[in-house]
Amino acid sequence: MDCISDSDDSAKFEWESDNEAEPSSAPVLRNFDAPGPSTDANGWANGDAPSTSLVEEYVGMGFPKEMVLKAIKEIGHNDANALLELLLTYKVLGEDPTVGNCSTLGCAPQSVEDDDDGDLDSEDWDDEDDADGGEPNFDSSGDEDFLQEMSEHDKKIKSLVDMGFPEDESNMAIVRCGVDAALTVLVDSIYASQAAGDCNSRNSSHHEVCDSFGGRRNKKKRKQYGGGAQGNRPSECHEELMPLPNPMVGFSLPTARLPSVSRRLPKQATGPPFFYYENVALAPKGVWTIISRNLYDIAPEFVDSKYMCATARKRGYVHNLPIENRSPLLPLPPKTIFEAFPHYKKWWPSWDPRRQLNCVQTCVSSAKLTERIQCALARSGDPPPLHVQKYVMHECRKWNLVWVGKNKVAPLEPDEMEYLLGYPRDHTRGIGKTARYKCLGNSFQVDTVAYHLSVLRDIFPNGLNVLSLFTGIGGGEVALHRLGIHMKTVVSVEISEVNRRILRGWWDQTQTGTLIEIPDVQSFTSDKIRSFIRRFGGFDLIIGGSPCNNLAGSNRHHRDGLEGEHSSLFYHYPRILDTVKDVMAGM
Repeated sequence: MDCISDSDDSAKFEWESDNEAEPSSAPVLRNFDAPGPSTDANGWANGDAPSTSLVEEYVGMGFPKEMVLKAIKEIGHNDANALLELLLTYKVLGEDPTVGNCSTLGCAPQSVEDDDDGDLDSEDWDDEDDADGGEPNFDSSGDEDFLQEMSEHDKKIKSLVDMGFPEDESNMAIVRCGVDAALTVLVDSIYASQAAGDCNSRNSSHHEVCDSFGGRRNKKKRKQYGGGAQGNRPSECHEELMPLPNPMVGFSLPTARLPSVSRRLPKQATGPPFFYYENVALAPKGVWTIISRNLYDIAPEFVDSKYMCATARKRGYVHNLPIENRSPLLPLPPKTIFEAFPHYKKWWPSWDPRRQLNCVQTCVSSAKLTERIQCALARSGDPPPLHVQKYVMHECRKWNLVWVGKNKVAPLEPDEMEYLLGYPRDHTRGIGKTARYKCLGNSFQVDTVAYHLSVLRDIFPNGLNVLSLFTGIGGGEVALHRLGIHMKTVVSVEISEVNRRILRGWWDQTQTGTLIEIPDVQSFTSDKIRSFIRRFGGFDLIIGGSPCNNLAGSNRHHRDGLEGEHSSLFYHYPRILDTVKDVMAGM
């Protein structure tokens, strides 16, 4: 994460490419309705009544008129930035984030098509569509909607505090980003704020990665994140801290010279068979502790794909692959938005400093939000006032909006996401648009994975057998194919019929090997594993990712670490890996 400097000067603010820096604090809320010593019939101090055009400007940005008037009563209207901060604070404390409410600043994920697969479960989506559609009430009575919103606010605070962040910093992150922001966005915001006041020297000549995650040592100062295991596994409840590197560059990068890394693996973890497991870096407290312990205490390799391509994607990888002599896919992918999509440069305003996109998500913004942004810019000058710029940039970063016309923004298309993530064009085409967003949002970033897997080319020049657990849309298989590594056999375990259809379609077009599909990992018994090993002579690579999004910050409904109904399926990965190693050791 780059260092970010912020100032309380309302005329200056800066946003980092994929994290939000800390703006000036919002004013303290007071008694909204208490008139000053000399007021008119409407409660305004003499001479302080706002102009109709000023109120309409903020209403055009999506704030209800009642909210704007109360904010102006609270602090006046001379400081546009302070007024916007207070309106955003009201949004956190009292807004009803409903899908159909055009008055709200936030927006729900857009339902792009009506013919999407029925098996899309709602837990992938933000809970903005749970509201009842009523207008927010900004009096002091504390109605049911207010209490529900406060409850969501408190849940966010508790989640962040449980992850080890101070309560005051957690609250300010929610003020900055909104109560509807994904947990990953809030965590990034806190880190950005901390980095602004703690820009340490990142130079070190050498750091060592030991065979236990707790032994990962670095001369650099690192942020401490995580802790003890969650749930009902008392044997794993140790309050040990899992370090997240800053910057998140892994053991090496294809285009940068980093400090050398030496890694010692325990004997029982050495390959072949090789294994590779991916999960979101910003997982709930204790998750990486449990993952590492169940995978031979190997330290994760944390990588943000923004160092590989034009979009951020913070992931951790536990693997026993060699880390020397890696090589990237060629040609190297574009590293900036304009390199990837040069046609967007025509309409890109000079006050939008983004050069890379944030993490590709499973959903996109609504048409109502892009319309509000267009209206807000149309009412403003060129360039727009700083408070309008700040509002627009907040939404553009949150939803990865790009400029497609004058004052006009739009979400990325699925084929653009495929390109950013390293998949062939139309890889996910043929299913509903919403389903495409979901599949891509939960997938591997192919260039990053291929860089790690590239060491297998020399080890298996004649091809390899792959056991693919929680395959998704086949990111690992696409990476091996693009590396020129022949897959003689792939046994794929994937429960989603949509994902299996995508993988099968790609396989039939590109591969000559054998693809065997198993729908349910729970049915993949030891006897079946032994049968496949006898049939194919063993597996050379066991690759997989998180079995669901319960570990991701964007999932607000069932964020229950590794103890959830679906995320507990992770434990099948080490079970299957141990069985494969035991059977192959006896061959």
